[in-house]
Amino acid sequence: MVSVQQWTGREASALRAALRMSTRAFAEHLGVALRTVAKWESLGTETQPRPDTQAILDTALARADSAAQARFEATLFPERKSARPADYETWSEDIERAVVCISRQDFPFASTLLNRWMGSRAPQQLDDKGLYLYGRSLVLLGDLQRDQGAILGPLSARHSYLTAHGMFTELDIPRRVAQIELSLAVVQEMSGELESSARHYELLAGDQRLSPRDRAKARLWVGTALSKEGHNEYATNAMTAATRAFEDLGEPEDWSVAHQKLALAHRGAGDLKQALHCIDIARTTGTVDSPMQRVRLDTAYGHILLSDAATRNDGLFVLDQAVQVARQYGLSHQLRSIEGIRKGQQG
Repeated sequence: MVSVQQWTGREASALRAALRMSTRAFAEHLGVALRTVAKWESLGTETQPRPDTQAILDTALARADSAAQARFEATLFPERKSARPADYETWSEDIERAVVCISRQDFPFASTLLNRWMGSRAPQQLDDKGLYLYGRSLVLLGDLQRDQGAILGPLSARHSYLTAHGMFTELDIPRRVAQIELSLAVVQEMSGELESSARHYELLAGDQRLSPRDRAKARLWVGTALSKEGHNEYATNAMTAATRAFEDLGEPEDWSVAHQKLALAHRGAGDLKQALHCIDIARTTGTVDSPMQRVRLDTAYGHILLSDAATRNDGLFVLDQAVQVARQYGLSHQLRSIEGIRKGQQG
């Protein structure tokens, strides 16, 4: 954070402008007289606040959000702009490349693309556009960490998502904030907080900040969390509603994934015939052939096959294939899921 050694009227006026406050609002914010702020505005460097007021200004700057601090620094030190990421277009391109890498589970290169920007830029030195790109990079880093199974702790998906959530809240971009809340609910589900994640999914399924597609995803994930809790009838109803929404929206990949989730809910309810029907639809209609999706499909298929003594060996073979791919791409959460399925069958 930029600091001020000696406040004058110039720096005080710059802080007021950075906070986007009127002179009256700024005076009330600091707890000083309106005429004092007016004096700073008119005299600039020719006047210096009293020592106690200097401390008040220090506190106000320290408590300002990162976007306001960046505006304050840009006003006082315009010559520093050259040290900031001028090539936002290149940063945007690297973000899009990282999206593709994560979808293919090329985690090392995705991490390189993101950290080449985040590692050399302090958020408080960025303007609003830079903060937006930094926030998007953090979300993608969270996606990467989540897919690798790092969901809790200081170097985790949860930490990255929460930091990005704060940034997009400051930037006042409600859709991005809601999308991150959806991702945080996924982290809750992955960490075993099934009832809590189901409640959050339920709320987000009706949240108008989200797009219709994201609301349908939230509805689908209500079902996945409840299915894991054994509430298969309600879960099936939620998933069916989401499946219809994806069909109405013209989202074939989401529609296919929904059938995969439905298959597991039917398996949990003991309806293996319907489970096999749904997983067959998912396996024959999926259009994105990423390693992650292959592992998820094979895990679901293997789980269903294991549930019938007549196809148990086939199920073990399919799960072995899923394990090989998961190990190859570092999908540790999927590996733990498969191990849990195997132990459950042995028990």
